[in-house]
Amino acid sequence: MDIMDTIKQQITDNAVILYMKGSPDAPQCGFSQKASQAVMACGKRFAFVDVLTNPDIRANLPKYANWPTFPQLWAGGELVGGCDIIMEMSENGELKKTIEAAVPDEA
Repeated sequence: MDIMDTIKQQITDNAVILYMKGSPDAPQCGFSQKASQAVMACGKRFAFVDVLTNPDIRANLPKYANWPTFPQLWAGGELVGGCDIIMEMSENGELKKTIEAAVPDEA
């Protein structure tokens, strides 16, 4: 499978996915740490991809998304944004609404 197809499938298959450096439990940069904490605070399950261990995704996601930096948060198949946008949305309550809208209620 082409790397662009892989990225598209990850975004399609996961209601919320965070492309970050490291993992939510062990972030490898301050921006990824802030972003993952904000997403975790929303209380919904989400997927993540460590771009440090996936160099093909790290190299190609910025082209796919037309967004140059990491982390990148996607919800409902749409790019939400990077760390600054995630933090702003977290502070004004939009992040929780966006994630809740993307994630169906878990039974």
